Amino acid sequence: METLRERKKQRTRDALLRTALELFVTQGYEHTTVDEIAARVDVSQRTFFRYFASKEDAAFFVPRLTEEHYVEAVRRRPPEETPLEALRRSVMDSWDTIEQAIEQYVPVELFLRTYKMIEATPALFAARLRRQAETEEEIARIVAEREGVDPDTDPRPRLVVAVFGAVIRVTERHWSVGEDFSTSAMRELTASYLDQVGPALAGNWHANRTRPHPPETGLTSAET
Repeated sequence: METLRERKKQRTRDALLRTALELFVTQGYEHTTVDEIAARVDVSQRTFFRYFASKEDAAFFVPRLTEEHYVEAVRRRPPEETPLEALRRSVMDSWDTIEQAIEQYVPVELFLRTYKMIEATPALFAARLRRQAETEEEIARIVAEREGVDPDTDPRPRLVVAVFGAVIRVTERHWSVGEDFSTSAMRELTASYLDQVGPALAGNWHANRTRPHPPETGLTSAET
């Protein structure tokens, strides 16, 4: 059971987190200072740093939870599923359950606005790409363990995770500039884009494209 002291610390952390995100999305990440966040919650700068290492740490607090949520979903997938199927079902199941996890800290609507803010802030977007690369490496090693292969000698785990990750990044990019930024819209867009992976990689993009004819040699059938 949580003690009174633990509950008080959690309330302070949650207040700092929510205040930081609200300021980031309303006035901009780069125009928000730690002092301003702390003052809004009526605590000192030192108190802020007890809970968050930096502004960036606060900005990525909830996205980090969603990443961990997804990684754990991959770990729990049945071993009989193919790697791509396991990744797809993990991300779709995560979208079905993530709202409850987010609501423990901030409203989902604030999280989604923060998501867009990160996409639009160069410094945070670069940090997010770095974090995604680290998460993809972790997932590739999970996939390799599931399949009983060595990711350092067998490229397939990293390849399948890289392809899957690229689809997710394209989905997030299109969602972030759309008009509907609900979790249901993100889920539907994710499913739609994942459905296109096979055709995009192996299909014929031009409906009227025909196979190229072999080059003419100038020889008649009799001469060949």
